[in-house]
Amino acid sequence: MLRGAARDPTGERVINPIYGRVINCGMRNRSRLIVTLTLAFAVSTFAQNGPQAQPEPSAAVDALIAPFHGKVSYYAHDLSTGQTMELNADQPVPTASVIKLTILYTALEQIRAGKAHFNDPIVLHKEDQVPGSGVLLFFDTPVTFTLKDVLTMMIAESDNTATNLAIDDLGLKTIDDQIVALGMKNTWLYKKVYQPAVGTMPADQPQFGLGKTTAREMGELMERLVTCNLSSAPIGAAASSSANASDQQLCNTAVHMLKVQFFRNSIPRYLEKLDTTEGDSAIANKTGALDHVRNDVGAVTTKHGTIILSLFTHDNADTSWTPDNDAEVLTAKIAQAIVKAWVPGS
Repeated sequence: MLRGAARDPTGERVINPIYGRVINCGMRNRSRLIVTLTLAFAVSTFAQNGPQAQPEPSAAVDALIAPFHGKVSYYAHDLSTGQTMELNADQPVPTASVIKLTILYTALEQIRAGKAHFNDPIVLHKEDQVPGSGVLLFFDTPVTFTLKDVLTMMIAESDNTATNLAIDDLGLKTIDDQIVALGMKNTWLYKKVYQPAVGTMPADQPQFGLGKTTAREMGELMERLVTCNLSSAPIGAAASSSANASDQQLCNTAVHMLKVQFFRNSIPRYLEKLDTTEGDSAIANKTGALDHVRNDVGAVTTKHGTIILSLFTHDNADTSWTPDNDAEVLTAKIAQAIVKAWVPGS
């Protein structure tokens, strides 16, 4: 019997204390009583506790990371809502080829300043060819390219030979000076790819190899590229004004390079909707990989806006060079979890 209800002498009726009316409790209507009480309990519980809170997306990401044999840093920023998520976002990590984003950004700033041009000729010689990713090491030499050609190969194919040509053309010091001007305190390009470090190096160079960065700093640099915020202001600062037509053209060219980026096993893995050989991708990204390192930094365009994802792994147990490398699958799942949490139905 309902606590606090008053039974009449026949034993067949009770006064419902919630609704204050008589309910017939005969056998034919017992189911009605059960339904009424159930609804009353639900209303009371909702009034006291409110709607059930949905799990935080960070909890889902934490669950993905927990069994991983390696170290993870990430930074995510939804540009439409301002939401962010992060883990170890300010910890310096090896960049591998993700550092090539700083070379691309420097090229844009040098072109804006009139110190470089996309059609500047660059000659490839036999001694310039280095191993690793890319195709220029297979070309007969000498052969002439443009700066735009070299940058495209550096981003789209992560071509190491093209990267070194771009570094020679722009200047290693110019690139690092640009990094400093952007306020990237934990980012540095130490040397050319597959070449020894030259001159006095920071003490941490042997630890990081080609370059170092943090998930936050590289994510904010990607944001600068996709929002076309080309300026001398530090990363993280809002654009002071809309990009002019000339800047927008530069940014469109750079972002197109990132959208046709060849390596799609991380951020785009579960999010890509198109055959990118036939249409423009919604994902602009740059990967980086070494035996114990797998990184990907990208901008994912969704129906509600753009999400920046900056994902880094290092000291990884799985050093295999297969599409199903543990770290590549993990970063793909992290990307998917964040995007689905922030843009349900995507």
